Amino acid sequence: MIRQNGYVFTGGPGAGKTSVITALAAKGFPVVPESGRQIIQEQVASGGTALPWADKELFRDRMLAAALQDFEQQPGNGQPVFFDRGIPDLIGYSVLENLPVPAVLEEYAATLRYHPRVFIFPPWEEIYQGDTERKQDYATAVATYDAMQAAYTAYGYELLAVPFASVTGRVAFVLANL
Repeated sequence: MIRQNGYVFTGGPGAGKTSVITALAAKGFPVVPESGRQIIQEQVASGGTALPWADKELFRDRMLAAALQDFEQQPGNGQPVFFDRGIPDLIGYSVLENLPVPAVLEEYAATLRYHPRVFIFPPWEEIYQGDTERKQDYATAVATYDAMQAAYTAYGYELLAVPFASVTGRVAFVLANL
C-alpha cells in the first residue's frame, strides 16, 4: 500500500523535525507526531520498561505498533500529510542499537510505503538540545542520522536534505519540494 500524500521527516534527534512539523500543523496541514517521545512519557509515568535506556527492543516494538496505526489512520483526501518519522526509521534504530530486525518489520517497510521523497534533517549542532526524553549526545544524533539515511536509501526512497535555515525557511523549502 502506498500513501502518496504521506511525506516523512527523518534524521537524528534534535535536528528540527518537530519544529517544522509544528509549523506545518499551524498552517493547517495534517501531521503525525513522533511516537517515541509519547511512549517514553507514558512508560516513565507508569513505571514501564519500554524505554530506549531500559528495553530497546520493546521500545522499538511499541514504536512500530504506533507507526502502523498512524499509517492506517492517515487521511486519504490527497492533501499532504507530514509524518515525524516513518516505518523505515525503526530499521535504522534497530541497526543503530544492534537489535535484530524482525522479518515482519522488513515486510512492513517494503510494503507500507510513503511518498517516495523523504525529507531528511541533517545533524545541526547549533540547535541540538537534550532533555528528559532525549538523552542521546550529539555524536549519537549524528550516528542516528547516518542510520536513517542508510535505512531509507535501502528501501528505495529519494532523500532530500532540508537545509539549515529558520523554521519558516525550512517550511518553505518543504512546501516547494512536494
